[in-house]
Amino acid sequence: MLVYDTIGIQQILPHRYPFLMVDTIVEMERFKRIVAIKNVTINEAHFAGHFPGKPVMPGVLIIESMAQAGGLLLLQEIPDRENKLLYFVAIDEARFRRPVVPGDQLRIEIDVLRFRTNSFCKLAGKALVDGEIAAEAKLMCKTVNREDA
Repeated sequence: MLVYDTIGIQQILPHRYPFLMVDTIVEMERFKRIVAIKNVTINEAHFAGHFPGKPVMPGVLIIESMAQAGGLLLLQEIPDRENKLLYFVAIDEARFRRPVVPGDQLRIEIDVLRFRTNSFCKLAGKALVDGEIAAEAKLMCKTVNREDA
């Protein structure tokens, strides 16, 4: 079931092209879990140099897609979200299991491990391609005021 399309995502996340790394949200359970889709296409700028003739999505962008999916879930629960940002503050236990290439569809699964609306949040993320784990990590973020950022 489609929960948010790209238009709905942009109403919550501050990210825009070329740095919006989530295309749709297909599942969401408030305060607990979100599942997002990222369609990986050859026309994305990073593929021109990573790596010419053998394009591979950079691992840091896979992690960023996880962070954005988690941000979508958490920002909905933060009062006055228009004046807030979620800053990425730590990554633990990051593992990359297989390359992600143009034509793949990333299924990003995020589970909330800890959440406080005006403090730190901890998430467990997985990015899968065809049911196979491509990457996984634990992510921490912090709520900040946009004016202070």
